[in-house]
Amino acid sequence: MFAGQESPLDYNSVELLKKPNISTMGFMLSKTMDQNFRKQQEFMALNSRLQLERQIQMQNQMRERQMAMQIAWSREFLKYYGTFFGLATLGLTAGALRRKRPGLFAPVVPLSFILAYQLDLAYGTLMQRIKGEAEEIMAVERDLLELPNGTPTFESIEKARRIQSHLFIEK
Repeated sequence: MFAGQESPLDYNSVELLKKPNISTMGFMLSKTMDQNFRKQQEFMALNSRLQLERQIQMQNQMRERQMAMQIAWSREFLKYYGTFFGLATLGLTAGALRRKRPGLFAPVVPLSFILAYQLDLAYGTLMQRIKGEAEEIMAVERDLLELPNGTPTFESIEKARRIQSHLFIEK
């Protein structure tokens, strides 16, 4: 130490370190608050993850329900279309035989393609083939999936919202 300078730890500061005081109590309080803050951050991160997992699960269940509704609709449609096809085929065949005009039987050909498509959609493997084709597009032809003007941003959505809200305010 230089002459005339006091040591950085003089008597008063040593005494303060020996006794619990406001500064050491503040340090202990700060340490506890930091621990609580970290626990709160961990809880918030866990809660966010749980919320995201629930949203993903909910969206997947909604997608499954929509697919089930589409397949059920196809099966119901097939019942009506199958009945129509059967009656039309019988009527056209009877008319073609009775009038000896095979041209009356011609509409049965395109109607049979529609029936085959509906059967494949309702009870066949069409949905699996569509899924496979979609996976192939997502893997190989990703550029086909890009939206015009790119993915919407917060700014673009907010700009459109402001424009639309001004339209409602002016009216």
